[in-house]
Amino acid sequence: MIRTALFFLLLIIQTLQVSTAQDRMRMRDYGIKTGILTPGKWNAITDVEGVSVGHHTLIKGDSIHTGVTVIMPHSEDLYRRRVPAAVYVGNGYGKALGFTQVRELGEIETPIGLTNTLSIHSAANGIADYMLTREGNENIRSINPVVGETNDGYLNDIRKRVVNKEHIYRAINDAASGPVAEGNVGAGAGTRALGFKGGIGTSSRVLPKRYGSYTVGVLVQSNFGGILTIDGVPVGEEMKNHYLSGQVPYDVDGSCMIIVATDAPLSDRNLERLAKRAFLGIARVGGFASNGSGDYVIAFSNNKQVLRGRSENGLREITDLDNNALTPLFLAAVEATEEAILNSLFMAETVEGHRGSQEALPVDEVLGIMRKYGAIE
Repeated sequence: MIRTALFFLLLIIQTLQVSTAQDRMRMRDYGIKTGILTPGKWNAITDVEGVSVGHHTLIKGDSIHTGVTVIMPHSEDLYRRRVPAAVYVGNGYGKALGFTQVRELGEIETPIGLTNTLSIHSAANGIADYMLTREGNENIRSINPVVGETNDGYLNDIRKRVVNKEHIYRAINDAASGPVAEGNVGAGAGTRALGFKGGIGTSSRVLPKRYGSYTVGVLVQSNFGGILTIDGVPVGEEMKNHYLSGQVPYDVDGSCMIIVATDAPLSDRNLERLAKRAFLGIARVGGFASNGSGDYVIAFSNNKQVLRGRSENGLREITDLDNNALTPLFLAAVEATEEAILNSLFMAETVEGHRGSQEALPVDEVLGIMRKYGAIE
């Protein structure tokens, strides 16, 4: 009975800790609007129809703050209906899995996983098991799990490697469309960014009708350093909390994972071009890809006209958006990445962690700085 009571007590505490992050508001809720394009209904990666996101968060005392986040490109079997995809490495100080096959074949055949640096193999095992045990996949002899990571070792006792394949199963089973939980959830539970508590963030942009009405959605796992800039305002400099400012704790390294989804019919070649532009979103918020920061972009399209599967004669008929039509999509990727990173900061809560604490973004102070520069009323 005592063990049962303790279990439920810990469960309640974890739920409260996760829900607390959701008490904070997103950037636009404070009247801050970046870019010129319009977000989708949810202002999330799930505005790309068919995309779903699931988290599983692990919190135990001060020592464990980590988890997994899973992005499902569509609801069908991904091995039999693969999405064209590309990866872009901004700075390669990371341990990403599955990237060489994506670069070789230009496609993704599994859910995309995010977790901490020392847990990527556990996450990959979980994704592989999930795919191999699906009905119809009994004869598969090769699978390419795609997993990204950032190092949450300051707030999380990363050496314990608490993530296991069951946590991946839960994230996959919980994956849903609609609003996406942000801040201290899933793979963002123990991350830090731009001098504050980082985490999971998401945003989207919908192109005007004359440009195809396509949607670009972005999800980030923010965990990197720099000089925080919001809509061009030097917030980090004003607060004297930035790289080289002497603030403690501050680590300019750490990594950032960026997942870009679109419903535009793009080839893997043009998805790589889209991924490159998303990386510019890091620069717009003040990041600069330090030596020890593994900064990666994974981009895919789930437009039904470009999904890949085996055909009887070995031929595929696809629709491929013309190169000249990509410029609005490039802008959408930059804007959505910028806002996704900022949402990860606005939604994150202060954490007392394994090696110290990390303060959340002080929203009132930020709003004061934004008013000083005339960025908001």
